[in-house]
Amino acid sequence: MFISIENTPPSFKGFTLIMPAVSVGNVGQLATDLLISSLGMARVGYVHTDCLIPMTGNNPYATSAESAAELCTNAEVYSLSDIRLAVLQIRAPVVKTKSRKFRKLITSWIKTCGFDKTVILSSSHAYQRDDQQLLGTPLRYLLSPALEQEVGVHLKELEWKQMERVCAFPGIDGSEQRLYIPGGGVTKGLYTDSCSEGIRMAVLLIFCSEGDNIPDAFSLLNYLNDWLHLVDKPTEASSQWKIPVSWRLLFGSGIPPAIF
Repeated sequence: MFISIENTPPSFKGFTLIMPAVSVGNVGQLATDLLISSLGMARVGYVHTDCLIPMTGNNPYATSAESAAELCTNAEVYSLSDIRLAVLQIRAPVVKTKSRKFRKLITSWIKTCGFDKTVILSSSHAYQRDDQQLLGTPLRYLLSPALEQEVGVHLKELEWKQMERVCAFPGIDGSEQRLYIPGGGVTKGLYTDSCSEGIRMAVLLIFCSEGDNIPDAFSLLNYLNDWLHLVDKPTEASSQWKIPVSWRLLFGSGIPPAIF
């Protein structure tokens, strides 16, 4: 359930919600970090649930020593009312036995808040691509029927590629086609739930491998920005995305000199 940190709970009616799926390379979460840091979004609450592995840590977007002492949790909500944008950052994996419960929690919250549309940032294993998915860009999208009518034509004008369906039984002619997102976590489940419940949802994902996934996060966020225009295009003198301070230790601290 969502718990506001303000005396008056915020209203998200008509807002766009952006959230990551915990997936291969944590690309969606990294892209969400960049978005929150770049737009200077304020934390307005958190989601309290037993569906996520418990965790806490220091403020990942600290701008001073004082703000660095603030604690963050496994699922926090940030908002920017000027552009009617809300972001749910998820920092811990979903408990395997509670995936269905977590999806139900999210879809229920989306409908209760009255979000205009929801965008899931995700990723999928590059090595498990179908032959047709090897061609062109590694970026793909999916739209629920409720959102397809409004933005489907626009995304095609951007020359985006829709996530291909693959054969359920490879090697058999006329085999049934299915949506397959290996390594995508709850991505497929949330998308299918949104289709059946009439939720306006888009999924943006990238094929990638585990490793240094920072370039993938930038690619995915630029992909999102081409559609929603959250920030201006970069110029030679500036960059559109601000890297959060927490990324300094993304791969741990340096090698201790004492070992040599």
